[in-house]
Amino acid sequence: MLCWNSLPPRRKKEAATMRMIDIIIKKRNGKTLTQEEFNFVANGAAKGTVPDYQLSAFLMACFLRPLSDKETALFTKAMAHSGGRLDFSSVKLPKVDKHSTGGVGDGISMALAPLVACGGVAVPMMSGRGLGHTGGTLDKLESMKNFEVRVPVKLIYRQIQKLGVCMFGQTQDLAPADKKLYSLRDATGTVESRPLIVASILSKKYAEGVDSLLMDVKYGSGAFMQKLEDSRKLARALVSTAKLLGLKCRALITYMDQPLGRAIGNANEMLQTVLILKGNKELAPDFYELLIEEAANMLVISGKVKDVKKARALMEEKIANGEAAAKLREMIKWQGASPEAVDNPVKYFKNAKLKFEFKAAANGFVEHIDAKTAGMAGVLLGAGRNTMEDAIDYGAGIWLDKKAGDAVKKGDVIATLYASDKKRLEDGAALFTQAVKIGKKKPAPYKIVKEVIK
Repeated sequence: MLCWNSLPPRRKKEAATMRMIDIIIKKRNGKTLTQEEFNFVANGAAKGTVPDYQLSAFLMACFLRPLSDKETALFTKAMAHSGGRLDFSSVKLPKVDKHSTGGVGDGISMALAPLVACGGVAVPMMSGRGLGHTGGTLDKLESMKNFEVRVPVKLIYRQIQKLGVCMFGQTQDLAPADKKLYSLRDATGTVESRPLIVASILSKKYAEGVDSLLMDVKYGSGAFMQKLEDSRKLARALVSTAKLLGLKCRALITYMDQPLGRAIGNANEMLQTVLILKGNKELAPDFYELLIEEAANMLVISGKVKDVKKARALMEEKIANGEAAAKLREMIKWQGASPEAVDNPVKYFKNAKLKFEFKAAANGFVEHIDAKTAGMAGVLLGAGRNTMEDAIDYGAGIWLDKKAGDAVKKGDVIATLYASDKKRLEDGAALFTQAVKIGKKKPAPYKIVKEVIK
């Protein structure tokens, strides 16, 4: 059955002899920490028994004396066990999930989870909310009225058993040490530490109880890491650490210098998801390409299919024969929303009432649409948030009528922007105009998947 597995109680002798100051000094001096020492730190962060100033000192010591791959795995495990841990051992199917480092228009997860579940694997997909120019899967799912992302543990288990897929948010009990340390990293200038990034990402996925994990590590203006080499290093660190934890893992390094697909927002990204799973792959070829590639790699690392080529063919077949859309429909119904979202998506996913059409000023080609600028324009329209307290306007966003490489004539609509407030529409439109570059020459096509790290 599904349950919460916590770290075993610490022996009295160990608790009495271990001190946080000694751990800080040990790491400051460049020495290797043990599993017990990382457990002490993680439990102290989760339970509040170690003060913030010592946790901050520990993070800075880790920043200046980077954790080794083995230490990163030990720290990840400690944070994962600082609270509850999902246990899907009674589910006999392979369990696989995916994590993206975030981007603009990256609504792949909503299509990916039900599609991969059609391949005979279980997909318990834990997701987060958007902040800044990057969107959040939970916000997009909640653009469907009554869709429940705060799913109780027992219901997650039941849905995985019956349906093979559930998309849900992180509970307070899952990797609580990471929540505390994540906020301190932001306040102490230690965000850029690669081992701490890896431990933060993987602790939540390791606590989720999956067997295998696909990482989508993006690069470009709209990504967490803009430089390809930085993304490559992060991808390699994620894969190697995941393997040390016993997870089957590979990473795709993907392009995020321009928005993915045609939709930026919440309801419109769900609309795009539904239309593509219903077979309209020409709607957004770049989105479809990445969807199939990620789905295929998830099936391969799960052990369900032997090679990527066969897995791609299977995933395309599941879309073509209607199984993928049917699985999405079932998931939506299981989690409280209306099947009309799939049956009549154009009517169900409505845009905000005000709109602005951004038109080409001259004949030529769309050379580039900057992802970060377009994403920030979406935030101004109301589709995103600058702080976690900001409200989301699910109907706000941008629809890209044209993409890079498309020919345009003067007056052609390149993008349509939506907002519920006139000022928001004006501000979003003013910023979006800075994202688009029109030129006389057709730009060279770009590869969505740059590399695969195994």
